[in-house]
Amino acid sequence: MPQKKSTRRRERRGTVRADARLSMRLKGQREGGELTQMVTESQNISASGVYCLSPHYLAPLSKVDLAIVLPRLTGGRSTKDIVNCEGIVVRCEAGLRRSEPQFQLACMFTDLDPKRRQRLEDFVTWRNLQALRAAAGGNGRTALRARTAARKAVSARRARSRAGSTGRAATRRRGTVH
Repeated sequence: MPQKKSTRRRERRGTVRADARLSMRLKGQREGGELTQMVTESQNISASGVYCLSPHYLAPLSKVDLAIVLPRLTGGRSTKDIVNCEGIVVRCEAGLRRSEPQFQLACMFTDLDPKRRQRLEDFVTWRNLQALRAAAGGNGRTALRARTAARKAVSARRARSRAGSTGRAATRRRGTVH
């Protein structure tokens, strides 16, 4: 019997995204070459890019400066973390509502150092975990499994980043011999 074709498209993104309304500042050049700066709010974010609404059209492949305000994660030291980076506009389309002339803007990060990328990955994991808890009513087996899996993923990612930055010295301290 022939198989049905799936109506759902395969996800092509390499990093996980989280719905998040974060304050952000964006600087870029408009079509006429005029430099514009705007304060807006993200719609979703990942460690590789951000999607937001813009009152101005910015041409695809144009460079932008981004400043995104991330909230503090549980156990963090500061109240807010501002991620400053450069990006490239990958999509800018007219908004759905004619009453509000806004553009749907997608930007890819181009110069994130490993520390800031890790901070974004941790935020996305935390935010998706919150969404799972809310969907499960804050309790139940599904929420517990999701929390456990998310904690393990964050711990494994942190261990990998620590091992990569400290090299062999960390292994020697734990008592293994090379």
